[in-house]
Amino acid sequence: MSYPPDPNNPYGQPQAAAPGYGQPQAAPGYGYPQQAPPPAAAPGYGYPQQAPAYGYVPVAPPSMPGLMTTARVLLFIVGGVQTLAAISYIIIGAAAKDVTTAASRTTSDDNPFTALGDAAAGVLLVVGVVFGLFAALSITLGVKFGKGGNAVRVTTIVYGSLGALVGLLILLGAVSGGTAVGLVMAVLWLAISIIWITAMCIQDGVNWFNRPRY
Repeated sequence: MSYPPDPNNPYGQPQAAAPGYGQPQAAPGYGYPQQAPPPAAAPGYGYPQQAPAYGYVPVAPPSMPGLMTTARVLLFIVGGVQTLAAISYIIIGAAAKDVTTAASRTTSDDNPFTALGDAAAGVLLVVGVVFGLFAALSITLGVKFGKGGNAVRVTTIVYGSLGALVGLLILLGAVSGGTAVGLVMAVLWLAISIIWITAMCIQDGVNWFNRPRY
């Protein structure tokens, strides 16, 4: 039978001293649960995302914007009308040249009507060639809308600006003493030119022509 140790007995076993201030604590033994490190915080809902780097290029629209499609169709329509005008002027100028040549064979060389007919035929031929060049430019720009770069956009802006200037001059002439047909044509040409310029200057147009091509 065992008895508990007497605390007043000087020969008793010494009691285990409590660890004093500053003494190292015993490390937890095997099997003690360790404190797990805090998990890395995942980006939850509402956390601010990393801002895009400087110089980030906006994503181009996957398809041609609506206003640009309208401008492209108008380029094709104007190119077709200019082609018909070029053919008409060239045919009329060539016919006038033939008539003047035939008339010069039966009259004297110093006949003023012969010289006037030659000049008129020459002017008609030149106008026909100019219309043909503008028709080629309009159709080419319309074709380049699909794969062209920033040069196509700038050229269309310049072309629309020149067209707006011509339309404004025609409008002033029609208001001062022209016909109703001239007034309608001037307003129509001004509207088409403004659509071309606007379509090239809006952000969608800029992104479309500056989009990456692979």
